[in-house]
Amino acid sequence: WVWSGSGWLGAIPTGGFSDFAGSTVVHSVGGWAALCGAAILGPRIGKFQDGQVNAIPGHNMSIATLGCLILWIGWFGFNPGSELAASTAVPYIAVTTNLAAAAGGISATLTAWLMSGKPDLSMIINGILAGLVGITAGCAGVGFFGAVIIGLIAGVIVVFSVGFFDSIKIDDPVGAISVHLVCGMWGTLAVGLFDKSAGLFYGGGIQQLISQIIGIVAIGLFTVVFSSVVWTILKSAFGLRVAAEEELKGLDIGEHGMEAYSGFLKDTSDMGGVA
Repeated sequence: WVWSGSGWLGAIPTGGFSDFAGSTVVHSVGGWAALCGAAILGPRIGKFQDGQVNAIPGHNMSIATLGCLILWIGWFGFNPGSELAASTAVPYIAVTTNLAAAAGGISATLTAWLMSGKPDLSMIINGILAGLVGITAGCAGVGFFGAVIIGLIAGVIVVFSVGFFDSIKIDDPVGAISVHLVCGMWGTLAVGLFDKSAGLFYGGGIQQLISQIIGIVAIGLFTVVFSSVVWTILKSAFGLRVAAEEELKGLDIGEHGMEAYSGFLKDTSDMGGVA
């Protein structure tokens, strides 16, 4: 539809849907499928109780932060690599990618800080990833200033999006739907606004923005229908949930016969003499 050179979205008469490295083709597709899967699977035990949202924190935020940094480095292959040639565009794309990631981390930090009174590391991580996802569609065509603005807005959006999905009782443990789906849509729309040759803010008119909206809607509808069918078949044929006891003990025990974190489930009340 988009990258083949003959796909109908890439050939829209109003300007052709543009998604250089996949804000929609990669990230929003995964986000829509994840949203459908999370809705069909249902929340984890204890996530929503008595009308309240209960945080189930990750085990190790240091490792989560390392994972974020590894992804950030990986994006220098993902976005510049989509040029498919060792051209002068490659370093340019790397810079726009980096600017958006940094801006997303900063804006998510400030937004979460203002909302909760503390800088939230999980939101800082998601802000960086939000900026990376947001710039993926337009990394080759936006300017450096545009990349910063795209990242800043993505970092704000992701904080509110995480809260929104909690409010509608969609259990998304790491905010992946907010990062990939919501910020993927934002990044795709941003091409129609900030692209230096076709963007609305650069004198290109509204045609590109219309093409971007058509692409977001078409790909979203297809993905929701297709993934819902697949999730439903999997649920009917194999089941999606483990037993409640296995969920509470952890899949490391159920799937691998060992704890990922030694002593995590053990009662330590008899260790009073241990310093």
